[in-house]
Amino acid sequence: MKKIQISPSILSADFSQLGNEIKRLEEGGADMIHVDVMDGHFVPNLTIGPPVIKTLRKYTKLPFDVHLMISPVHKYIQDYADAGANIITIHPETTDNLQASIQFIKKLNKKVGVSLNPKTKIDIVKDYLNEIDLILIMSVYPGFGGQKFMPEVLSKITNLKNIRDEKKLNFDIEIDGGINFDNSKLAIEAGANILVSGTTIFKNNNGNIKKNIDLLKSS
Repeated sequence: MKKIQISPSILSADFSQLGNEIKRLEEGGADMIHVDVMDGHFVPNLTIGPPVIKTLRKYTKLPFDVHLMISPVHKYIQDYADAGANIITIHPETTDNLQASIQFIKKLNKKVGVSLNPKTKIDIVKDYLNEIDLILIMSVYPGFGGQKFMPEVLSKITNLKNIRDEKKLNFDIEIDGGINFDNSKLAIEAGANILVSGTTIFKNNNGNIKKNIDLLKSS
């Protein structure tokens, strides 16, 4: 079984103190930092771009787990790689050629992730599983923080885990969307080994980040 890791989403952080917030996450035991990039086009919201990520890079040595919710995505991959992303996750719907985008991320010596929205079937990535480092299962529709967890996506995680075991592959399975102390156990039992969480980590237990990360890991 893969080690359970926590990737806190800075979407729920204090944006006026992002550098310090990232330091707090590192001190609290985060395994990586989840950076949600939204373009107001593929998803109905806007967040941060490469210049901000580049500025934040100096605050931590933790991997930057960068989730690109932008379309078209391919022409911006280099910018996020140069800004300091360690994992670059894209949506199949945002590229004309998923294979080419996967190969480009690998060529830049970054880990490659592919994200599946709640209604996106795993068939779309089955042919690429031996080239992918991470599959991100969205348990909400991307674009906004604080949405309610959709338990119906858990079957996708179990299916992916079974395929991984059968084919002796090694990709991580990450889940993002409404993850809290109640449903994190369900996600882990289904086969997820990386949990993305924002509101729960930053707001619960009076903002005690270490306690919240520990609780999510031990669910």
